[in-house]
Amino acid sequence: MDTFELRAPGVRLASPTEADIDRIAELCQDPEVQRWTTMPSPYTHADAESFVGDMVPSGWERGGPTWGIRVPHADGEQLVGMVGVDSRELRSAEIGYWLAPDARGRGLMHQAVGLALDAAFGQLDLERVEWRATVGNWPSWRVVWRHGFRKEGAVRGLGIQRGMRTDQWIGTLLADDPREPAAPWDGPTA
Repeated sequence: MDTFELRAPGVRLASPTEADIDRIAELCQDPEVQRWTTMPSPYTHADAESFVGDMVPSGWERGGPTWGIRVPHADGEQLVGMVGVDSRELRSAEIGYWLAPDARGRGLMHQAVGLALDAAFGQLDLERVEWRATVGNWPSWRVVWRHGFRKEGAVRGLGIQRGMRTDQWIGTLLADDPREPAAPWDGPTA
């Protein structure tokens, strides 16, 4: 599949390039990004090179795009995170994302995930998108909850993070599901 971009006011999603490697390596030092993702820790410059040079292109080739989240900045644009739709079998995929600390709380991830879901159910012609997160990752759940995902439950030992099994929440969104909360918010309010 050829790469393609997605846009909304104030945000552009585009496949990460070699020019993003230093910024990715910098952002992936954030303790919260490392806490909630399966990326290597410590995250090195070589990890960022491998991500951009190998993982991203192979994902696009098999129909699983990854986009860098870019916002306006004094120097033009700044990379502030990633969102990807990792292709699975039978028109299904898993969505994943992370965001820089200084970009959180501004609705950027909500916009980026919305764009990625539009592409998933549009250009990618998927029937189902799955979300998984380590139990307790309320910020991640809030993003997909707002888009209509249904939390199916917690599965013991479902995830593997740096060689250790973790309990994970799992949620799903089908192509014809409404893109609004399917149930009342079940997490912390502050």
